[in-house]
Amino acid sequence: MLLYIHIPFCDSKCHYCSFNSYVDLFHLRESYMEALLIQLRFELKRFKAEEKSIETIFIGGGTPSTVKPELYRPIFELLKPYIKEYAEITSEANPNSATSEWLEGMHSLGVNRISFGVQSFNDEKLKKLGRAHRATDASAALIRAEEAGYQHLSLDLIYAVDGDTKALLTHDLQEAFKLPIDHLSAYALTIEEGTPFAATPDIANEKLALTEWFLKNIKTHFPTYEISNFGKYRSKHNLGYWEYKDYIGLGSGAVGFLKDTRFYPTKDVQAYIDNPLNIQSEKLSKASIKIEKIFLGLRSVVGVSKEILSSQELTNAQLLVSENKLTYKNGYFHNDDYLLSDELALFIQQ
Repeated sequence: MLLYIHIPFCDSKCHYCSFNSYVDLFHLRESYMEALLIQLRFELKRFKAEEKSIETIFIGGGTPSTVKPELYRPIFELLKPYIKEYAEITSEANPNSATSEWLEGMHSLGVNRISFGVQSFNDEKLKKLGRAHRATDASAALIRAEEAGYQHLSLDLIYAVDGDTKALLTHDLQEAFKLPIDHLSAYALTIEEGTPFAATPDIANEKLALTEWFLKNIKTHFPTYEISNFGKYRSKHNLGYWEYKDYIGLGSGAVGFLKDTRFYPTKDVQAYIDNPLNIQSEKLSKASIKIEKIFLGLRSVVGVSKEILSSQELTNAQLLVSENKLTYKNGYFHNDDYLLSDELALFIQQ
């Protein structure tokens, strides 16, 4: 079982961001963290959590580094009996708010992995994206995290931004791999409805000609294990989602999943604080679950189990193997070209 904790507070609202995050609600931090405790007690019972049953924890946002470690402490104290030994415990962080004090405080709680929202090492690009930090801040934050004793460090980069060039992206990669990271996530810029970028779509680079080149260059440093994720270390939390494991979704706008049902706490932060147990549910059909497993499996190292495919789907998958589009091993079909994952999934299901 996995646990995701959503922190909706953010030190800046990026121009591409459509996540449930806010720059003007810091006065709600203490009451929000108390509401998380109420929901957590409820979810541990709903999921019938047993001792040492939580394999991974991921604190995302928003910007988790805008919340002081002492406000996380009651959550970790409640979770202590349920966390497996050597569990992967990750927190996202922004370079400008991940101070040495914050990093050391979170490490003392048991956090052993930090994922930094770096996005670029080019100051002009960072300004265009609406980021609150500079390139030097990102490098300094990674060094601080290493000095604080973190076992695993990751950073995010964004590409396919208007103005990106091979020279700029090469510089981003060179700077990234100078740092003590064992994981990197790379995301193509997407224009989400309701974001500042959506209001000015002309700035979006719709021609992703650099994509294949960029991803190939990342692979020369780190192997890929999902369409957007690369690393000498593979995030157990990420893999858990793709393996379709159960996960508790804690917080405003989070999502949980148990067997065949998704749970959606309210997105409104004040409403969540007022009633953290106002949670909507959605029961998934067997067909929907199978479709998701096929799409997730083909865009990651997880693969697709032969056992879930119909006879026609199995025939289609075997045809793809014969054409060297997929490989088959130990009962699973695997895809080596994640950029084709959607097309391959659709072919199998036709």
